[in-house]
Amino acid sequence: MTTGKKVAFYTLVCKLNFSETSTIARDFQNKGFERVDFEEVADMYVINTCSVTDNADKRFKSIVRAALKKNEKAFLIAVGCYAQLKPEELANIDGVDLVLGATEKFKVTDYLNDLSKNDLGEVHSCEIEDANFYVGSYSIGDRTRAFLKVQDGCDYKCTYCTIPLARGISRSDTLDNVINNATEISKKGIKEIVLTGVNIGDYGKGEFGNKKHDHTFLDLIRALDHVDGIERLRISSIEPNLLNKDIISFVASSRIFVPHFHIPLQSGSDELLRSMKRRYPLNLYTDRVQQIKKLMPNACIGVDVIVGYPGETDELFLETYKYLSDLDISYLHVFTYSERPNTEAIDLPGAVPLKVRAKRIKMLRGLSVKKRRAFYESQIGKKATVLFESENKEGFINGFTENYVKVKTPFDKELINTTHQILLEKIADDGSVLFSWINEPIPV
Repeated sequence: MTTGKKVAFYTLVCKLNFSETSTIARDFQNKGFERVDFEEVADMYVINTCSVTDNADKRFKSIVRAALKKNEKAFLIAVGCYAQLKPEELANIDGVDLVLGATEKFKVTDYLNDLSKNDLGEVHSCEIEDANFYVGSYSIGDRTRAFLKVQDGCDYKCTYCTIPLARGISRSDTLDNVINNATEISKKGIKEIVLTGVNIGDYGKGEFGNKKHDHTFLDLIRALDHVDGIERLRISSIEPNLLNKDIISFVASSRIFVPHFHIPLQSGSDELLRSMKRRYPLNLYTDRVQQIKKLMPNACIGVDVIVGYPGETDELFLETYKYLSDLDISYLHVFTYSERPNTEAIDLPGAVPLKVRAKRIKMLRGLSVKKRRAFYESQIGKKATVLFESENKEGFINGFTENYVKVKTPFDKELINTTHQILLEKIADDGSVLFSWINEPIPV
């Protein structure tokens, strides 16, 4: 069955959104819609929004304009976190026809009676307390690796964060369903799966407010390690207090889990961590990094950090800078603190001027460049297995090793979604790594 209608999707920011967009897209295709690239003319555009920072909010309007420029009569749908938090605001943007909140986004095709433009955006939202059931999702076909959602929502109360307001309570997919989805992905020729969620270390909490863990995250990764056909499994991001030593030890000995961890820190000051209501002190974070490096010396470790949080004095910022500088990590994801409505932090004293925030983010991004280069330099002369991506970037194809070293070689479409043994040789001018081929079987 085909409708003869075309639908395009745009996904903002996170890996979790990618998995959900792909699941929503499959529903459209099952209903007879043809999925096309966002750059093409479509009858309908679906924008999966984010609301972690101000930037994501602002980008939404420009994406709407870009869609309408391609087809001014296109039917525009907004879903995702921003759609849950500020549905009326989105509905009032010129060109937006339908806004669906946290519980409705997976039922989007049920709301399509016709595709005629509305004078005013129609809103179907919910109280976030009602977002207490779980909808599994995964991405296939959008990029080389697949994103497999295993958990949603968050029970933490970090003072700067809107995610609990946008996604509701912590809840998880069943173990059997995760395994079934992973098996399905592996049958599609996907070489790498990335586990995603809002707070995946909290995996195992049931639906509808059931706080009892039916399984733990350790149970989950142990089960996934036995799924046939998967070459690589990567953990997207995990809270340091939930990344226990048993998980680290298991990854170190795993058949398919790769030595790459992304661990949110947010601040290198215990004082600010307490103000943020983070659930760990610095010494715990340090311990986790040291444990990883002890068992996996070549592991890649990424870190999230926020600059400009209320009360972050020059002294406290330099405390963060020194802590990160001394820590054996590989790169930073640096975010400027954004004042978000209905969060505790917005009312805190000690606001940091925007110019100071900009200076600090520049310093930490500079530190990230140094950290990544030092990590890459430590890998020169080592053997690795690379999985190549699909894009042709100025005549080159990129790939990533198990421990997330970015490599490049002249583009060859035969390399797309293939794995190869290589020897890392030197760092190129653009910061990626050049290599030579090794004609040896890939270790199993």
